[in-house]
Amino acid sequence: MRFSPWLPVLLILALGAYLLPEQTSAPVLSVPPAQTSALPNQLPETTRALFEKLRPATVRVESVNSARNTAGLGTGFFISDTGQVLTAYHVVAEGQLFQISTLSGRSYPARVTAFDADADVALLQVQGRGPFPAYNLATRPPRVGETVLAIGNSGGDFLQPRRGRLLRLNADAGRADFPQGTLEMTAPLAPGDSGGPIIDGNGQAIGVISYIRVDTSGQTRTSYAVPVTEGNDLITALRTGVKRDTPVVGLVFDDRHSGLTNPPGAVVARVAKGSPAARAGLQGATLDENNNLAGLGDVILTVNGVRTRDAGEVINQIRRAEIGDTITLGYQRGEQRREAQIKLAARRSVPDLDQ
Repeated sequence: MRFSPWLPVLLILALGAYLLPEQTSAPVLSVPPAQTSALPNQLPETTRALFEKLRPATVRVESVNSARNTAGLGTGFFISDTGQVLTAYHVVAEGQLFQISTLSGRSYPARVTAFDADADVALLQVQGRGPFPAYNLATRPPRVGETVLAIGNSGGDFLQPRRGRLLRLNADAGRADFPQGTLEMTAPLAPGDSGGPIIDGNGQAIGVISYIRVDTSGQTRTSYAVPVTEGNDLITALRTGVKRDTPVVGLVFDDRHSGLTNPPGAVVARVAKGSPAARAGLQGATLDENNNLAGLGDVILTVNGVRTRDAGEVINQIRRAEIGDTITLGYQRGEQRREAQIKLAARRSVPDLDQ
């Protein structure tokens, strides 16, 4: 089954990856210049053989939310012949309808059956008749220095290879809202590759592409993938249908001023409509008639009594709690110190956070 009306929209609106700039802490949502990728005939013979073998088990993942007029495009890969597809959660997080496109030219509708938002990994089920070609997940830990292969859909490509070297295990993202403990690589990835496989020399998938670090010119410096191993807790949970969302209060932070106030704290840029923070009366920045900043929002100084000096520290403390827990935010508004009791909600229940 094909959804041909999707493609023009997806090509215009595709935002298929997280970007982590080196010079700023805010994510970039524009697509950087296309990376120079290795073509199949430029790969070493053994790597080319792996690419040709595994390319049919890799897919393009397309996501549409008609209510918000948004779309996403990324990559995924089959991990079972019955049609289970592993991808990055942020590729499908805002979607309502999903389509999987294969190398054979077939397109299938799919649904999200499980996800772990903190790990940035999701599992989809293709609604089509198999068997489908599938990857084997890693059965051994990855090794620093080994050559890795990625297959993705960035830069207008369709399931093309990107080759690199594994630099580091258990990498720190440097941001509380990005997955931690990732694989760091030199593979030249870009938006559209998110959710794709990182493949070792044995042809096993050792990771799911999550985010990249770019320099000020928009060029990829390093790439990061969530490690996956057959039978580990993450994969076992996904295969049992777990849906682990992220606890939120409904605040969007001002990265430019975060940590620079006196006393230093996390500056609120905006309060999501209908969120627990909105019900608690927290306030974001004020703007003048020209939409320029006229005043800073509330400054979060503590979470459950723990001192928080910037947005990252606030997010870290909130994520120590569970959805449904009540936390205490200490904040400053002007010269006044205040507190608010806030019950944490699931991120998916606060759609205005994504606007």
